[in-house]
Amino acid sequence: MATTTGPAFDTDTLRRGIEERTASTLLSLYSDDARIRIVDRDAQPSHPKVLHGRDEIGSMLEDVCGRDMTHRLEQCVVQGDHAAFVESCEYADGVKVLAESMITLRDGKIADQILIQAWDE
Repeated sequence: MATTTGPAFDTDTLRRGIEERTASTLLSLYSDDARIRIVDRDAQPSHPKVLHGRDEIGSMLEDVCGRDMTHRLEQCVVQGDHAAFVESCEYADGVKVLAESMITLRDGKIADQILIQAWDE
């Protein structure tokens, strides 16, 4: 019996978008109806910040990519229709940020993402 597989998640595009701070490259990885739930010190687990669709997600990516900071993809693991990745960031003043994401994929695009982030105080 032959099996068919859908498009694969493009980890090279993920790395390039993160490390080159290119919001449009990152946004190309999301489905039109994608959702991101963000948990951090300001958005606790019972009340996460939720972004719906490419417009809201694109605005957030433009903001983050426009900041004076470096971004690095530390690890990325893809298994079937799920992926996880770790991103480390550092602002020009030395403040560090660590973000971990678990994503659900649909047709090789991010359909749902849970992002947990912490930063130096």
